[in-house]
Amino acid sequence: MNKKKATLLLADGTVFTGSLVGNHGTNGGEICFNTGMTGYQEIYTDPSYTGQIIVNTTPHIGNYGVIDEEAESEHPLIAGIVVNDFSQVYSRLDAKQSLQEYLEFHGITGIADVDTRKLVRHIRSKGAMNAIISSDIEDLEELKKELAKVPDMDGLELSSHVSTKESYYFGSEDAPIKVACLDYGIKKNILRCLSERGIYCKVFPAKTSLAEMEAWGPHAYFLSNGPGDPAVMEYAVETTREILALDKPLFGICLGHQILARACNVSTYKMHHGHRGLNHPIKNLLSGKSEITSQNHGFVVNKEDIENNPELEVTHVHLNDGTVAGIRLKNKPAFSVQYHPESSPGPHDSRYLFDQFISFIQN
Repeated sequence: MNKKKATLLLADGTVFTGSLVGNHGTNGGEICFNTGMTGYQEIYTDPSYTGQIIVNTTPHIGNYGVIDEEAESEHPLIAGIVVNDFSQVYSRLDAKQSLQEYLEFHGITGIADVDTRKLVRHIRSKGAMNAIISSDIEDLEELKKELAKVPDMDGLELSSHVSTKESYYFGSEDAPIKVACLDYGIKKNILRCLSERGIYCKVFPAKTSLAEMEAWGPHAYFLSNGPGDPAVMEYAVETTREILALDKPLFGICLGHQILARACNVSTYKMHHGHRGLNHPIKNLLSGKSEITSQNHGFVVNKEDIENNPELEVTHVHLNDGTVAGIRLKNKPAFSVQYHPESSPGPHDSRYLFDQFISFIQN
């Protein structure tokens, strides 16, 4: 099989060459890496990765194809992929198509035959940065001009662009609990985890007013995961403050966690290279137990701001770097975590958080 050449150019001038996978073309975004050993389809379809180029640290990608049930959204929103060994064939019997066919269909450009170990070490040293993949442009000066057009993730609002345009329902209409979910880029498995516990979800667009959501009569609210910088999502922060004033139970995951924190006057900041993978160790400070968690975030909340806020309490910390992984309000039934308890893909250590949300609603 003849391989077409592709080029990966990083914002600091570092160049990697390899072979094209997916769709022919040129596309740029913030480059980041995910250390998960499996679940590439869930990663590519997670809306939180909108506008990012994903480096898979697992060397073999594509070997089990793709299947409809493992998509976390209707289609991938990533800017591209970087892999070491890309498999054109797959072995899983119930797979619907190859990853190559899937990427081509959705217009995703990627590059294979790259020393991803070397690339990840570079990102860990230099930090997340913009990059561009191209199978069409070989001239580096021209490629640099295209890379300069790629917007920085810092200060970028993306959630309103990936959010649903119309409200929709998920779960059984006969379920005893109704939860209004604000969609900042929600993953399907979050809705599954909620509905499995007797919750009827109504998913609202990111900029929906509290009045419109209250008209449905929800028992509680949920703030979803999503892409972009929480510091420029004042619309979400204001709505969250209005929800808190109702004293109804509120649960936030990932970006939703950051929005809840900002609604309590806690600042957020961009991390050096973020947390993305399936084996991040978290300690629950309330129970004293540790969890292995699935994570995907490039922003984090300010620990010092929380410690100076008498109404907030840190509930979970990341054991690798001490960053805040969970908070709760002392005077309201509201809490959030920085990681993904729906764990798709990933371990199920943190699914208890959905049960905790149910207990808040029932008490």
